[in-house]
Amino acid sequence: MSDTPIGDYALLSDRHSAALVGRDGSVDWLCFPRFDSPSVFARLLDHGAGHWSIRPSVPHEVSRRYVDETVVLETTFRTATGTVILTDALLAGPDDGGHRLGKGVPHVLVRRLACAEGQVPMEVEYRPRPEYGLIAPILSQVDGGVTSRGGAEWLVLTTPVRLGLGDSTAHGACTLSAGETLHFGLHRSTLEETPARIWPQEELASRLDSTVAAWRSWSSLHQAYEGPWRDLVRHSGRVLQALSFQPSGAIVAAATTSLPEEAGGGRNWDYRYAWVRDSSLTMEALWVAACPDEAGDFFAFLTTAAPAMAEDRALQIMFGVGGEHDLSERVLPHLSGWRGSRPVRVGNGAWNQRQIDVYGELLDAAYRLSAQLGALDDDVRRFLVACADAAAEHWTDRDRGIWEVRGEPRHFLYSKVMCWVALDRAIGLAGLLAAEDRVASWRSTREEIRETILREGWNDRVGAFTQYFGSDALDAAALMMPIVGFLPAGDPRVLATVDAIAEHLTDEAGLVFRYRTAGGVDGLAGDEGTFLLCTFWLAQALAMSGQVDRARTTFERAVAYANDVGLLAEEIDPASGELLGNFPQAFSHIGLINAAWAIDRAERGVPATVAPLPC
Repeated sequence: MSDTPIGDYALLSDRHSAALVGRDGSVDWLCFPRFDSPSVFARLLDHGAGHWSIRPSVPHEVSRRYVDETVVLETTFRTATGTVILTDALLAGPDDGGHRLGKGVPHVLVRRLACAEGQVPMEVEYRPRPEYGLIAPILSQVDGGVTSRGGAEWLVLTTPVRLGLGDSTAHGACTLSAGETLHFGLHRSTLEETPARIWPQEELASRLDSTVAAWRSWSSLHQAYEGPWRDLVRHSGRVLQALSFQPSGAIVAAATTSLPEEAGGGRNWDYRYAWVRDSSLTMEALWVAACPDEAGDFFAFLTTAAPAMAEDRALQIMFGVGGEHDLSERVLPHLSGWRGSRPVRVGNGAWNQRQIDVYGELLDAAYRLSAQLGALDDDVRRFLVACADAAAEHWTDRDRGIWEVRGEPRHFLYSKVMCWVALDRAIGLAGLLAAEDRVASWRSTREEIRETILREGWNDRVGAFTQYFGSDALDAAALMMPIVGFLPAGDPRVLATVDAIAEHLTDEAGLVFRYRTAGGVDGLAGDEGTFLLCTFWLAQALAMSGQVDRARTTFERAVAYANDVGLLAEEIDPASGELLGNFPQAFSHIGLINAAWAIDRAERGVPATVAPLPC
């Protein structure tokens, strides 16, 4: 069982795969060669499932930061006798002026150890356990490193420190003096790829430096936000970029699987896939934080991944990062889970749910990003038109909604609102989509949806819009009504709903729950933490209604839970204040970006418009 706090980890990414590094210098999560590949290290989920640690062998203090404008991690260890700096990165491809960060990556994790002053004794432990800890590979000494054979992967560790072998684990120690620098590298390949190899020290040093340069080049080219919380917003933009899969344009919801929504509970899901909803909202957030030139890649990915739209107009709600459809869920019974949170799952059973809100998020992103998309090819136009037609056809359906409940389908308010958004944005895009002939029909259905929501979604007993038609339960997703422009933020019904959520759907710290699980709507046992995205939604809705001081207070309450390197998980434990859920979570960083932008607009007296604007 792993018990390291989730907030102790930092993210590395090459826009193909991800690693998590603890404050103790241990890589406890690494999936090669894709975000959703089986892990090489998974101590995050079980103490015996693999790790690679480099740290002082004597008592020490730790501080960390990301190298400016990058996701390259720098950890400083201070001991009584000296100071060493550990720099970690998944190598990016060559810097191409910041346009295609991550293209042509070699699947190498590099770790640079440099002694800044004095002398520091160090220890290294390398314990690969491929396929989520199932395999204890055969390790062999070679000149300059250690090879690992087991399963489908070929791993080669470059190490300037000689390591002893035993029990499928490599151990070693050394003492660094001021001015000394060592480079370690873990290279992964399969039998079909260019074989992994030992890397010369000079080449590792050069490639690490070029990775820093590539991230900085991308940041310089794309990031121009200058509003409040500038550094947090820009950093969140880099986190979202780090969660994107360069080869296809897909964007994952988070870098991990099965980090729980309640410590010791069973609400543990695999988020290493591309949800249409999350990806669309990510592209919109990048519009604020990073001016995405990947917008075309993302829509091309969906156009390729979603051919079923031609059959029954039902858009699958999520895909593998390569466009895979079947994401069948299974349990890994050999893993004990983070703090005993079982089961540990891979795959995600929500892949075949009906969720009709996705048409709205997708078309909203297309509308917002239309300046970046430019002229659309025939396939993308047909796809987006089909999404609008599907929203018009299916808006009366029950579904499982934004929160992917595993209970009965219902007429969720948010799903209906997003069908309205789908048609509203399609009307605005009609010229770009060459779909002027559909506008009259879309407009008629849009108005029918609006009238139904206002009639069935408002609950006089509660004095607010509620979770689903006929429900008395609150749901934070109702905060999106003013954000997407369904109703003005100053509408009395919106203000009443915002106040009801702020009063009845928050914990003692003022953080917002998605909904109350005690109602049983999600069909799951157990409870969950407060949801950071929903707290940022509250801040955004408050800002849009002119309540800027309340918005700032709510925003600052949420960002206070970012860890020491500015990363947010999905949820917060109401009792302990610890981060919960998969990490880092795109939704949380999306919420941060959009709320900061809305507060900035409100303070400057500029409407937080949903209209498309150039970067």
